[in-house]
This record gives sequence, C-alpha cells and structure tokens, in this order.
Amino acid sequence: MDNTDEHIKYDLEGLKLNKALRQDLKSLLDLCEEYMEEYDEDAITKAFKLCYMSHEGITRASGEPYYYHPVDVAKIVVREINIDDVSVIAALLHDTVEDTDVNMDDIRNWFGDEVALIIDGVTKIEGVFKSRDAKQAEAFMKLLLSMAEDIRVVLIKFADRLHNMRTIQHLRREKQIKIATETMELYAPLAHRFGLFRIKNELEDLCFKAIDPTSYKFVARKLREKKEDREGFVHEFMRPIENELEKLSYNFEIKGRPKHIFSIYRKMQRQQKPFEEIYDLFAIRIILEDPHKKEDCWRVYSIITDWYTPIPERFRDFISVPKTNGYQSLHTTVITNKGRKVEVQIRTRRMDDIAEKGLAAHWKYKEGADGGSESLSRFISWVRDVLDNPRPDAATDFVKDFQLNLYQDEIYVFTPDGELRTLPRDATPIDFAFEIHSEIGERAMAAKVNGKMVPLRQKLKNGDQVEIITGNKINLNPDWIDDVVTHKAKSRIRQFIKQKQRKVAEEGREVWNKRAEKGKLEISDQELTKFAKVFKYEASQDLFYDIGTGIFDVNKLFKEVKKYKSTGRIDRIGERETEEFSEGEIQKKYIDAARAVGDGKSLIINGEITNVKYSYANCCNPIPGDDVIGFISRTGDIKIHRSMCNNARHLIKTESDRIVDVNWAKNIEAKFLGAVKVIGEDRVGMINDITDVLSKSLETNMKSINVNSDSGMFEGIITLYVNGISHLNKIMKRLGKVEGVKNVLRYE
Repeated sequence: MDNTDEHIKYDLEGLKLNKALRQDLKSLLDLCEEYMEEYDEDAITKAFKLCYMSHEGITRASGEPYYYHPVDVAKIVVREINIDDVSVIAALLHDTVEDTDVNMDDIRNWFGDEVALIIDGVTKIEGVFKSRDAKQAEAFMKLLLSMAEDIRVVLIKFADRLHNMRTIQHLRREKQIKIATETMELYAPLAHRFGLFRIKNELEDLCFKAIDPTSYKFVARKLREKKEDREGFVHEFMRPIENELEKLSYNFEIKGRPKHIFSIYRKMQRQQKPFEEIYDLFAIRIILEDPHKKEDCWRVYSIITDWYTPIPERFRDFISVPKTNGYQSLHTTVITNKGRKVEVQIRTRRMDDIAEKGLAAHWKYKEGADGGSESLSRFISWVRDVLDNPRPDAATDFVKDFQLNLYQDEIYVFTPDGELRTLPRDATPIDFAFEIHSEIGERAMAAKVNGKMVPLRQKLKNGDQVEIITGNKINLNPDWIDDVVTHKAKSRIRQFIKQKQRKVAEEGREVWNKRAEKGKLEISDQELTKFAKVFKYEASQDLFYDIGTGIFDVNKLFKEVKKYKSTGRIDRIGERETEEFSEGEIQKKYIDAARAVGDGKSLIINGEITNVKYSYANCCNPIPGDDVIGFISRTGDIKIHRSMCNNARHLIKTESDRIVDVNWAKNIEAKFLGAVKVIGEDRVGMINDITDVLSKSLETNMKSINVNSDSGMFEGIITLYVNGISHLNKIMKRLGKVEGVKNVLRYE
C-alpha cells in the first residue's frame, strides 16, 4: 500500500479472506489452472480482493452481493475466451472505476498501464451503451473503434453482457425485452463476426428465452424428449467410423451436439415446418487431437464417404479457404442407409479452439515474433475499412448495414489476377466493384463472371472470377440500392441518391420561384414549410423535389399561397396528424384514454390498469397465451404485439420508452382471430372433412378459407376465431389427424 496517495484506502495485502471468499477465489484460480498455460496468481488474487472490497455492501437486482458479477465475468473470460491473465484481472475490475470510488490512477498504480487501458476502454463502452434508440449506432461505432485499439476491451464486454443475460430474469419484463433486443441486434452479430460461436449461440438462446419464453420452452422440451433417441443414433452412426479411425491409430474426440434452440426455432419459422419435420437438429463433430494436420481431416472425410453417401452441394471446405474470422473446418452432409441426412464437421483441436473461441484463440497459437496473427490483422483491417468510409446520415442505416455484413455467410471470389476476395453471400458484381475501389464501383458499366458477360445485379457464387468493365463517367444507378449487400456499396449509393434528390429539389425550387415571381407573390421559407406539412410533406425540400419531378403541380401550391395572402389563414388540406406530445403528455393520454374497446378485460397492463384503450397489431395477430408487449401510441392508446414480432423488435429499438408490461387476464371470454396453414393430399372431400372437424367436432367458427392445389397436393390457409393459444393448438392437433393431411402449423 502506497501511503503517499491519500485516495488509496484499501489494504489489499492486509485483507484476510473468510471461508466463502476463499472458495470463490479458489474456483476462479482452478479455472485458470485448467484453461491457461501461465498466469500471475498473486495479481489475480489482488484484483479479486479489490473487486470484493470496492463493491462491499452493494447488491444486484437479484439481491446477491455485487462482486459475484465481476467474478463470474472473469470466469467467462477464462472458460469461454481464454486469452491471458491481464484480461482476467481487467474483467474482475471492469466495473470498479464507474461504480466505486476507485479511479484510473489507482488501477494504474496497482496493476500497470495495460490493465488500466483495458478497463478505461470497457468503462467508455459502458457509458456509450447507456444511450438510447437510434444512438445505438453511434455506440456501435465507438465500440468498434475501441476494439481496434485493444481487442480485449470488446471480449470483456461480451463476457459482461453474457453474464447479464444469464441473470436477466431478475429485471422487470419491459427492461428484459429492451436489453434482450439490443443484445440480439448488436452483441450477437458482433460475437458471430469474432468467431465466438459458443457465446453468440448462448446470447441468442438467452435473448429468445427473454423475448418469447413460451416458444423457447416448447423447443427446449422437444429437444429433451428426443435426447435419448439422438444419442443412440449418434452412437450407431459413428461406430464404423470409430473402428476405422482406431485401426489407423488416430487420437480423436466425437461430439454429437444439438443445434442451439433459437436456430431451430428460426428454421421452423423460415421453412414453416413443425419441430418434427426439422431433421438437421444436430451436427456430429470429429476433432483430431494435435499434432494432427489438415491433411488428416481429408483422410477422415474419405473414411466417412466410404461408409455413407455424401450430398455434393452440401460440402464446404473452410480449411483451404478459411472464413474471415479464422474459422476452419470441413463440412459435409451424408445420407445413411435409412435415408437420414447427417451433417458432419471435421477439424483439428486447434481449429476447434478457434471455432469455439474465435480470434481470441489466436493468442494461444502465436504466430511470428510480435505475437500477431494474419486473421486478426485482416479482421482489424475490416473494422477500420468500414469506419474509414463515410457512414450514412441515418444512424439506424449504419447498424442495419453492419448486421448484414456481420450475419451473412461468406462467399469467396477472385479478381482477374487470381487475388482472393471475401464478400457476404448474395453479393453482386456491384459489391465486388466497390470492394476493389470506390471509383471502380462508381464507374462500373458491365461485368464478366468466369469470362462471360453478366448483369451487374447477378448474384455471385463461391469461386467466381469477376472482372469489372468501367467507363469514363460516374454510372451509379439509384435502383442498385436493393441489389447490393455490402456496407461500402450501400453507403455510396445512398450518398448518390441524396445528391440527386438535392439537385432535383433545387430545380423544383427554381420552378416555384419563377411561378411566384410571375404571380407577384412573396413568401418566406418558414411559411413554405407550413404549406409543405399541409400537403403531407415532412419538409419543404420534399415538396420541391416532387415539383422538380413533376409529381406535384406547382400551380396547386400557388393557388393555396395566394389564398393565404388574401385571408391570412392556412387551411388544412385533407386530414393530417401533426401534433407532437412530450413523454409526460403521452403517459397522461395513455391513462386517460377511452376504456371501452372490446370486452376491456382481456389484458392486465402494467400490473393493474385493465381497461385502457388498446388494439391488436395486424402484423402478428396475438392471441391469449402468446408472449406479448404493448406500445403506447402518440394518441395514448396501446398497440399489442407478439414479443417476437419483427415490428415489435423495431419499436423496442427506436421507441423503447413506450414499452408497457402486458399480461393476459385469466378467464378471457372474448374471441380472437387466428390462422392455420394446412398442407396435404388434394383428394375429393378433403375440404369438407376439414370444415366438419372445425364446425362440428371443435365448434369453431371460420372467417375464411383459401386453398391452392398443385400436382396432387393442396395448401390451405384457414382464418378462424379462437379463445387462445391452447384452443389453437387443439385445432392444429385435431386437423393433423384428418386423412391425407401432412402438415398443420400456425400461419404467420
């Protein structure tokens, strides 16, 4: 302890830990021993003591002592990321500077500049992420900037968010949804980009559990029910492969992991299939223990394809051409003699570490004297490249573009000189052109793919060789905005569209000025803005743009302005809601709103108000039993959405202050609109049998039925009135028993 600094008042050397604290410290050090080659036990012990002492007396929402949180974050850093002891120390102390009376000078004095730099970075990120709504984009930029300085800052932030998500159940429902949505939109995609697949998968599952607990429990229960069958199948499938590998004296491990819950649910929604018809619920992974090389992975692949038939189009070689984040593995899907498809991944232990722990694992496999890695350098270059390009005016566009680039699978294409370039899946030659250089993208006239002329909008495939033919002038087309997927291309095209709109608006203003001058009318810009709103435009610039394009007749504006000059009054043209309210006024309108919609007894809002004016969103048609949330509108009533609805998730991001906690009341007597999709054989009497089941057996009233038939199969969408989710499930189960019906699911 340095007595010259009066601020330091913690005696880290003299503190004696009680039995419980010693056990907490021991569990952390045991993990370090298991996962790390070397670590400074004394420094970690000192950091643990400061963590405990600085947070003493503080509790979390769960009621537990606060120091549990940084200790658990440090354990995640060791177990899931496993970089170095500096990261463990920084994780233990990541909240001290912000939440306690410890300052950066204290950290620097006790633990050195490196730890201080990381904690300072984590503290800054924490402050940034307390911003709201569209400002998240700005936060995202700063997050990436700090990462480019020291990547461990972001890795600790991942661990911090993962532990917060693991304990999210102690927060209020609306706070859970807000944090889970932010995590799903920002943290999970970035973890994916880092190659931290285990963390990314757990974050997605925890978000899914918070946002839509009913669907989460359904998929989790189904997975548990199939566990024994799954383990038996893996054992039977791998037995001949294991025998072959043992004959060749391979040292290996086999894992049969189920895919994570959210990915299964997403596949059910995307394919509109029930759980029972999602066959690739798990992947078998064969891990060759070091010192096996990549050549051994190909030998294992050969053994597998000797026993089972491979599906050629499902083969992926990420060993010869790794993903940008360093991921390497052979992927193949084979068919068993019983016709079942199985995905198999083959990799070495080193590849598996990098696949599970991402770029952080490169610290374990240092390359070169400076300890850097080529993959890490490429990733940092990618970050800086995106940040160096002008970001769009709308912050939300920035986030949206990043999510495109972060989540999409990658393809690998070549320049005419054979240089390899990585692009998101669905990229076009336009994206490729901008990837080479902004000027090439701006002047692109045509493209050759594999030596043949193709449209600039054609989607590229793995292995394509692309040549861009350019002209002397800028050839940007505003319509390309819907065809490109990379941030760089979208950003430049948006910029071009805005420039073009600005030019047309200036031409429109000139048309107006000439008409006003001819009619001897004078009007200020402020007054013109009022007229723009009357004509349902956000600003006068938008009005001038439509005048410039000929969409809006300038004489119509002249007529209204002339009337205003003679009467001094601006008449409303049509109906337009232009009022704006403060948050307080909106809350008051919400409380005072009319209370006579529907039966007024279906919902409990904020735990007590049961009779507020509300309506159900048409985009997702919630029914009793669904997980729902409410949003207060500008007029004070409430719109009810299913919590996993895309529109609801957008509103959570942009209008988070308007979330209200909504639960269904018990013993609801009202009827709700639901829909089911039925797929089956197109036989005589099928529709009659279905309607009989609904009207007679289930006494359910239909609103409509729409049926399409093709090649002996039919697909019908039935809209009907239900009491709630249990009633709908009963209908689906009963319809599934009708002869010839192959599939019944809730229609989204």
